[in-house]
Amino acid sequence: MGMAPSAQDRLDLPAVGERQSLREQVAHALRAALITGEMRPGVVYSAPVLAAQFGVSATPVREAMLDLAKEGLVEAVRNKGFRVTELSERDLDEITEIRRLIEVPTVARLADADRAESFEALRPVAQEIVDAAERGDLLAYVDADIRFHVDLLTLAGNTHLVDVVRDLRKRARLYGLSALSARGALVGSAREHLQLLDLLAAGDTRGSERLMGEHIRHVRGIWARPEQGPE
Repeated sequence: MGMAPSAQDRLDLPAVGERQSLREQVAHALRAALITGEMRPGVVYSAPVLAAQFGVSATPVREAMLDLAKEGLVEAVRNKGFRVTELSERDLDEITEIRRLIEVPTVARLADADRAESFEALRPVAQEIVDAAERGDLLAYVDADIRFHVDLLTLAGNTHLVDVVRDLRKRARLYGLSALSARGALVGSAREHLQLLDLLAAGDTRGSERLMGEHIRHVRGIWARPEQGPE
């Protein structure tokens, strides 16, 4: 039997339609709620309650939640529902360290004027990130941000490396993104993607390494101090 949603776990969720599977649509909407902070770490959410808000059966909601659990975003709580995963400061520090070790040198090695065409092909995605930041569309921002970094790293030709980074980014999410967006402070970080492409296309290895390192450091600043913004 379904449960009536309480004030605590009621979410402002979009209605689902028929263009994608219900499972995909629900997962997409839940990711949006996680990104914006509407679904809060540590809170347990009931599949029947969420299903009532979506206007669907509990099955696609449970399936979507299981997909998110595989990504480490939520964890199942027996006979209760799913709890949004909490990451400690140490978790975020460790994820940042791994990303710096992998992404900074890999991106720096890509810097080559002969690859300018490949970098230019990524410019529309980089601009999507800026446009999403300017209009405050956090889901579009995160989607374009992941595509940009994954496509950029793909140029290095190491699929296992790409898989590791993609998984790390999904697990960490972008804490503090909503507060920064509300103040318009997210645009500066977004524009770093365009600046990085310029440096890579110019063959500036040192500049690319420096900016990539700063970009990851800024993201860690967003996670740790959402009220202050990037350093």
